[in-house]
Amino acid sequence: MTARTIVPVILSGGSGTRLWPMSRPEMPKQMLALTANETMLQLTAGRTQGERFAAPIVVANARHADLVEQQLADAGAIPQALILEPAGRNTAPAIALAAIAAGGGGDALLVMPSDHVIDDVPAFHAAIEAAMPLVSQGWLVTFGIAPDSPEIGYGWIQIGDALQPGVHRVARFVEKPPLDKAESMLASGDHAWNGGMFLFQADAYLEALAQFDPGILVATREAMDKARTEGTRIYPDATAFATSPDASIDYAVMEKAERVAVVPVAMGWNDVGSWDALHAISARDEVGNAHRSEGDGNVLAIDTRQCFVRSDGIRVSLVGVEDLIVVASGNDVLIMPRGRSQEVKKLIEAMKNDAAKKDAQAG
Repeated sequence: MTARTIVPVILSGGSGTRLWPMSRPEMPKQMLALTANETMLQLTAGRTQGERFAAPIVVANARHADLVEQQLADAGAIPQALILEPAGRNTAPAIALAAIAAGGGGDALLVMPSDHVIDDVPAFHAAIEAAMPLVSQGWLVTFGIAPDSPEIGYGWIQIGDALQPGVHRVARFVEKPPLDKAESMLASGDHAWNGGMFLFQADAYLEALAQFDPGILVATREAMDKARTEGTRIYPDATAFATSPDASIDYAVMEKAERVAVVPVAMGWNDVGSWDALHAISARDEVGNAHRSEGDGNVLAIDTRQCFVRSDGIRVSLVGVEDLIVVASGNDVLIMPRGRSQEVKKLIEAMKNDAAKKDAQAG
């Protein structure tokens, strides 16, 4: 790699409701130890420690400030800035806040979600190294995940002409596709999954916002100009930030800019977007069960196959069943067939509706 330092930007504002009941608004997915003894946030910060990387800039929900600080301190990853959003406005404004906090100049920003798995960190670092020469020329770079299935839950990237070894021009971004289109893209061999990770200079990103979505730039600059600072904590002005358009970086910038490149990489990536996804990457016994407990022997499975079982408290016992997801957290227990864990969002919606009805009746 070149000697240039890279500033990690860790996005930690999500709520992660697809992993209910363990993930909740007050304790979102990135704050949980789902795949290792460290939390997802700690693992993300750990991928970019060392002389190659500066201290991270973390963008998080203000309600999680204490939790984020404690987890990063425990991991030895003290941020240079903890930007606490007064409200969620999607990734484009969040990254703009970080770019402004970094000084808005030629520093390279490595933007990473805080709740993804990367098993092959050396491969990730090699992809970063491949991208840096173009980043230094003002290109906006994304990382394309080598696909292994016709996934309809991700956006895709069509890989265009080679710009230099390991780096290609983005031919186009593809929204989450129907199954037949995903199968066709997988078979073509020239598409990758969009993993939501980016590398670019702060000034290149802010200039792209000025061209393609200036409302975001105006709102975030004002929010940072009027921000309140407490140590490393930065509280952007809520009124100014609320005027920002709600837009993803893909929609606001990446799909519109001219000099956009992709580095295809196979690095053991997973967004852990459901209990099924976690089962797929978890260690399993000889009959396919994956179970983990945070208590003392509080999961027991007899004559049980291909189940995912997790409890952070109460005892969970299974006998003579297969292909189930069972997750117990606090007073809540989730039970559903494997393969249907994306439907947790239906439960969340039903619970919200039920709570609204009870509030209306009480009123």
